Amino acid sequence: MTKEVKRIIFVVLFCEFLICLGMSLIFPVEPFIKNEYHFTAFDMGVMSSLFAFVQFIASPIVGRISDKVGRKPMLVWGLLIFAIAEFVFALAQHLWLFDLSRAVDGLSAAMFVPTSMALAADITSEKDRAKVIGWLSAAFSGGLILGPGLGGMLAHVNYKFPFWVAGILGLISTVVAWRFLPHDEDELFKSETKNPENELLTGGWSQLKQIMTPILITLFGMIFVASFGLAGFESIYSLYVNEVHNFDLNAIALVLTLNGIISLILQVFFFDRLVRWLGEVRLMRYSFFLSLVGTIMVIYDHNHWHIIIATLFVFEAFDMLRPTITTLLTKMSKTNQGLLNGVNMSLTSVGNIIGPLISGYLLDVNYQYPYWFVSIFLIISWVITLVLGRERKAAAND
Repeated sequence: MTKEVKRIIFVVLFCEFLICLGMSLIFPVEPFIKNEYHFTAFDMGVMSSLFAFVQFIASPIVGRISDKVGRKPMLVWGLLIFAIAEFVFALAQHLWLFDLSRAVDGLSAAMFVPTSMALAADITSEKDRAKVIGWLSAAFSGGLILGPGLGGMLAHVNYKFPFWVAGILGLISTVVAWRFLPHDEDELFKSETKNPENELLTGGWSQLKQIMTPILITLFGMIFVASFGLAGFESIYSLYVNEVHNFDLNAIALVLTLNGIISLILQVFFFDRLVRWLGEVRLMRYSFFLSLVGTIMVIYDHNHWHIIIATLFVFEAFDMLRPTITTLLTKMSKTNQGLLNGVNMSLTSVGNIIGPLISGYLLDVNYQYPYWFVSIFLIISWVITLVLGRERKAAAND
């Protein structure tokens, strides 16, 4: 890898870290924004869903546009739009402006994250590509890990202060990207990278019908069901523990930061070993069971430290589920990897859109309803892993 390529990758890593940092600043301050402006839990759920909905709709469109207009313009405009969204949130006094800000945030994520992956693929060799994609994933995770803790600290000045800081950082990263990223006519660009979403939208469904097996149908069903439960738990967690268990800003930021650190350690150092030891299906089964136990503890246990430990069990189980499902999915077919991951992304996005809406509505009705709802979906997902295990054994014996 040349010095020029490393410099470009560093710029992209820096910018991706900042944009993910800004995305996660909202998590610890959600309940306090809700209380200050007298919003309902459903209103907060709509904010989360709008981010996911716009990202879901915009990603395939942005992928096509970036192939035509180039990577750099898409990345620079994505960062600028991110900064604008943060300033809008900081200035907002009405619900529609908060919603607009989160929707624009979703657009900026759709513009930057997939395009940064495409840029990395364009300028790296096959030998270095996996390593660079890993770096980008680490920058993505690092921003999400540090965001809640930083948001909690900055919110001591003012609940809106984290978003002013995020907007300023967004402007800085926009200038850095505009100044240091190469234009697409640069000789560094070696290929045109296809997006999985494009493959799904251009005749992908007919290909999908040809490769569907009982195992794949079951796995897609589990992804669809599990995504509701996972999004339902995560989207209202800050609201739930603040209203039901009286967690303050520091406690919420502590839980979210601890989760990020432990999750990163598990995924970097232990995930591969766990998959080789247990296999994907058993690891999913145990993860669903642990998340179910943790969710029940969060509902019925009122000791703060017990709730923190239970929450970490739930979050770490969730963080094991996502890569495990993706790993298993890649083993289902030697071809059509883009198509399969496109379907995975689509099904997950549906959960990220609808899950927060349902959980937010249920929290307004009764504080126990959302996590009862989540528990039901976790039980269904656990049962599906039993079916999946039997189907894999049957397929291996054929």
